[in-house]
Amino acid sequence: MENVATQYGAGAVGELSQEMKFDAFLALVKDTFGTTIKYTPAVKETVKRVAVCGGSGSFLLGAAKGSGADVFITADYKYHQFFDADGSLSIFDVGHFESEQFTIDLIADRLSEKFPKFAVLKTEVNTNPIQYY
Repeated sequence: MENVATQYGAGAVGELSQEMKFDAFLALVKDTFGTTIKYTPAVKETVKRVAVCGGSGSFLLGAAKGSGADVFITADYKYHQFFDADGSLSIFDVGHFESEQFTIDLIADRLSEKFPKFAVLKTEVNTNPIQYY
């Protein structure tokens, strides 16, 4: 996904290099995040523009809609909040821990890039208190 953001904020919006069928994109997200997904139905048959926010991102739904995103990937949506998609985009709730799991690698890579003589150590401890059956 190519980043098209021009400013900093809590979330990001980007575009896939090529449109994907909704079901194929849903499967890709499931495999990437390694979890089940709660989601609202597809608004379009294909996905091109994607909004994301790690953790509890429901407060950014208006911004995701305003960006023209086809899908908003985040976490911690409650049942009635899913109705707020209102047919304008599809919400993918991938889970709080799952949506933030890649952050440690991103931060470690950035630190290593900016401070090449600094020893960066990453934890291997999984702190997710939720188990799935």
